[in-house]
Amino acid sequence: MSTQQNKHIVRRMNTEFIQGHKLEVADEILDDTFINHTSPPGLSQGKDGVRAFFEMMWKAFPDMTVEIFDQVAEGDLVTTRKAFHGTHTGDFMGIPPTHKRVRIDVIDIIRLQDGRFVEHWGIVDQMGLMGQLEAIPQSP
Repeated sequence: MSTQQNKHIVRRMNTEFIQGHKLEVADEILDDTFINHTSPPGLSQGKDGVRAFFEMMWKAFPDMTVEIFDQVAEGDLVTTRKAFHGTHTGDFMGIPPTHKRVRIDVIDIIRLQDGRFVEHWGIVDQMGLMGQLEAIPQSP
């Protein structure tokens, strides 16, 4: 597949699955051999771990949207710099709803094979999120 096709598949996963809550899109795009190299502790590195993670996120931030800033593709890799936006209306990691609007900055690297995700590496600004939820002290 071309780099443009790979970028389109990654964009589709973000808009239709993450933002649109369409579980069937994850089943279609995540290969059975998929490995998430940066899955949160306690979650599977496979596709079931991705579903579990986003089901948790959707409960905490049911209006979550995805804003894609940049995508760079080379060979079978696509890197995306993006942000999740949402309102904290459900429990998140033991933090009761604050009803605050938050932004979660993310950088993902996806390796695709035959139009499907086979590997993922990601960086999430967890400290920034916790600061917005006031779960950690803000610097002056």
